[in-house]
Amino acid sequence: MTATLAPRPGLFTPRLRAMTVGSVALISLLAFEALAVGTAMPTVARSLDGLALYGLAFGGPFATGVLAMVLSGIWCDTRGPGAPMWHGLLWFVAGLVVAGTASAMEVLVVGRVVQGFGSGLLSVALYVIVGQAYPEELHRRIFAAFAAAWVVPSLVGPALAGLVVEHLHWRWVFLAVPVVAVPAALLIRPGLRSIAVTALTRVPAGAVARIGWACGAGVSAALLHIGGQQRGASAVALSAVAIAGLLVCAPRLLPPGSLRAARGLPTVIGLLGLASAAFVGAEVVIPLMLSRERGLSPTAAGLVLTVGALFWSAGSWIQGRRTAPASRASLPRAGLACLTAGIGTVALTLVPGTPVAVAVLGWAVAGLGMGLLYPSLSALTLELSAPGEQGRSSSSLQLCDSLGAATVLALTGAVLASGSAPAAGSFLVTLAISTALALCGVLLSNRVTPARA
Repeated sequence: MTATLAPRPGLFTPRLRAMTVGSVALISLLAFEALAVGTAMPTVARSLDGLALYGLAFGGPFATGVLAMVLSGIWCDTRGPGAPMWHGLLWFVAGLVVAGTASAMEVLVVGRVVQGFGSGLLSVALYVIVGQAYPEELHRRIFAAFAAAWVVPSLVGPALAGLVVEHLHWRWVFLAVPVVAVPAALLIRPGLRSIAVTALTRVPAGAVARIGWACGAGVSAALLHIGGQQRGASAVALSAVAIAGLLVCAPRLLPPGSLRAARGLPTVIGLLGLASAAFVGAEVVIPLMLSRERGLSPTAAGLVLTVGALFWSAGSWIQGRRTAPASRASLPRAGLACLTAGIGTVALTLVPGTPVAVAVLGWAVAGLGMGLLYPSLSALTLELSAPGEQGRSSSSLQLCDSLGAATVLALTGAVLASGSAPAAGSFLVTLAISTALALCGVLLSNRVTPARA
């Protein structure tokens, strides 16, 4: 008698198809809104005579997003991901509607704050849904799809938002998203029934304290955004207070041992923070550097970033289709090595006579590294989480990602503003910082394996 082989599980099997499409669509909408608002906001501020609140329109949602990530992690671990996902959708849609119909900048800021809270709830809940609804062998593949859901909006989102603002109205940048978000969430609903609802338990020990530290981190993150919009002594003061607040509050929201890179989950989460800080720190410098030092037009300089985004997507696709690596450290180490080499290669274009193509090649390698790294660390976070703590671990991962990027952006802005005008020296310093962060990640990558693994 011939034995029949079970079909290989996939993201689009009948059981998972709708959930996969809905989850990826929601991630894409969160990404689009985060990126598109930056394009539309100058027009919004002029239309509503609200330039004074411009910084708060970005800092406010970032702050509430930090708080919501922590709340969502606690909620997911005590009651399952269903409730925080639906509440996140409700807050996200409500905030978009308030912002899209605002007649004053103050009202728009309220809508943005509500929207940011919903985004934080949703993003963590979707990670926990992956952990509980998808088999472990599919985690790297679904996180690769999530990465692509961020890459595509980064390519078309700003341009699409610009077209909407120019030919329709800025309000549709906010109001069009709920039309797609609600049906996308409904696609996930049938699959949620396969997830066992956790019986209502007592709030985990330390949860109230975590919420308090999250409030402190959120306020600090908001000050960091607002400080970035200032100039002179006020910018320095706000940024200094914000970074001090983050140094005090953020470690309390991460797994014990994160600051000393303890083996296992603390290092996994810390590596994503390092990688995010390194990548973003270089990304914001490259267009300005190529424009000022090599005479590229803004469009041509921006195309270099597009190449990086495309290779990020390619790296995600490659790691998602590889068989399980022999070592947990293989993909993170390879990704961080590519990131280190890529940023270092970009820095070579500061040497006179170096072809601009070197920067394109370097940023392609850096993007490839992020594609190998990001989904693999997300999958490792779920794999190494203790039972009943996938929500807490997912919120810590996303917090480290967001706060690492926000902190390095503030430091990069301070370096670039230190002289009368950005020059080769300041560009070199910022790229050296990013390279050092990525190299630190390479040196720590072996520690993703727990001591007893």
